[in-house]
Amino acid sequence: MDFKAKKVLVTGATGFIGSRLVDRLVALGADVRAFVHYNSRSDYGLLELLPEDVLEAVEIAPGDLKDGEAVRRSVKGCEIVFHLGALTAIPYSYRNPYDMVQTNVSGTANVLNAALEYGVARIVHTSTSETYGTAQYQPIDELHPLVGQSPYSASKIGADKLAESYYLSFDMPVATIRPFNTYGPGQSARAVIPTIVSQALAGDTIRIGSTDPKRDFNYVDDTVAGFLAVASNDAALGEVINIGSGRTVSIAHVIEEISRILGKKFEIVTDPARIRPEKSEVGLLLADTRKAERLLGWKPEVPLEEGLRRTVEWIAAHRDRYKPQLYNV
Repeated sequence: MDFKAKKVLVTGATGFIGSRLVDRLVALGADVRAFVHYNSRSDYGLLELLPEDVLEAVEIAPGDLKDGEAVRRSVKGCEIVFHLGALTAIPYSYRNPYDMVQTNVSGTANVLNAALEYGVARIVHTSTSETYGTAQYQPIDELHPLVGQSPYSASKIGADKLAESYYLSFDMPVATIRPFNTYGPGQSARAVIPTIVSQALAGDTIRIGSTDPKRDFNYVDDTVAGFLAVASNDAALGEVINIGSGRTVSIAHVIEEISRILGKKFEIVTDPARIRPEKSEVGLLLADTRKAERLLGWKPEVPLEEGLRRTVEWIAAHRDRYKPQLYNV
């Protein structure tokens, strides 16, 4: 798809993936509107890390996904909607599950209703690999059962099914992208890799939950390329498409690789605050990405070792953005 001069809305634009997607869309010549969660500080999150000329090209639309009227105003006039807006912190979902439902399910309903009302030409709805729960077989393809192993994953399953229903009921041009664990420069210390890196840079001790779970880590630029590929292909309509690296590694292996990059060893301390309830822990995620390759021609390009090196270098250069002692939610 040629995004040049197309009016594009990105919800969740202040977030890790959303801000990188905004940057890429501006580079491609799109007319970008960024839906950002309103706050009294006029804080635009990770959008503020974009070059000044890029941010100046973006129309900021403050609001709340739970406010249907604010969502309607933001969707109006847009040809393409990338819906990334969501509450994503799993520990937070244990404390405030209803907030997860309101934002992730009702907020998605607001986006879908507005898109239906205004005849949006393409919607890319964002899912998560957490909807699969612990792998019942691997690699995980898109037919794998969905399991609500946390309030967060349950809320995303609900949102995904809403998107599916609008495609089947109203012939809405919606495609669902299901990213696995995205990482890279700019990610907050809420996520596991920046948590490890920020502590590693600050001292010799890493406080972490279980190091046993295995994850499919995909570099952020590859994930963004996946979003653009999904939006650009009619074959993606009505489909759910995994975007991942196709490789799984343990958290312990990630720590070892970061240790190698920094040339130092660490004491690993188990932090009970970061351990999920036993039945809620997802032990293994490994993406089957053959569908993405077949339908979209998409394949990941950045290997984990290179992506980790870039991430460590970025966090080292932006230490002021990280508070290693505050990372539980």
